[in-house]
Amino acid sequence: MGTPIRLIAGLGNPGSQYDKTRHNAGFWFVDELARRYSGQFAAEKRFSGDVCKLQVGSNVVWLIKPMTFMNRSGLAVRQLADFYRIPVEQVLVAHDELDIPAGDVRLKQAGGHGGHNGLRDLHAHLGADYWRLRLGVGHPGDRNKVVDYVLSRPSQDDEIVILRAIDTAADQIGLILQGEMQKAMQALHTR
Repeated sequence: MGTPIRLIAGLGNPGSQYDKTRHNAGFWFVDELARRYSGQFAAEKRFSGDVCKLQVGSNVVWLIKPMTFMNRSGLAVRQLADFYRIPVEQVLVAHDELDIPAGDVRLKQAGGHGGHNGLRDLHAHLGADYWRLRLGVGHPGDRNKVVDYVLSRPSQDDEIVILRAIDTAADQIGLILQGEMQKAMQALHTR
């Protein structure tokens, strides 16, 4: 068994104009966890984000939605991790991923930021050894259209498969919180 996860950060942008955009897939994931386990997010200025504490079985996990906008996500995650003395290896970051088809989800530890500005900022604040839940949103096919693509709402078909993938990932949260990453990966990567 690996190291259990104690903090899950969902990446996105604050504000109703961004709620349904692809870039907010990380927010969608932590919102689903809060819904399933009867958690409530509350604004926490000292952590620069909305925070929720969940009890999942015998595990306690903190959820955070940084309210610093995507490009400055690392500050909020570091503030919460530092306060509760959570090492980077016990942090999971859920984020949108262009290089994975819409509806697919991948779990991995460490690696580069791949040009994702939220991950770039997390690297600056935490290093690269955190876990990532990569929520596929697909790619527009043209690098010049990436910003407009991630800041727009997915098609109805894509939204359905992205939400299904989030549901599937949320089904594995018990394994993830216990550090059973290989089992969680097997369940997510073979679907």
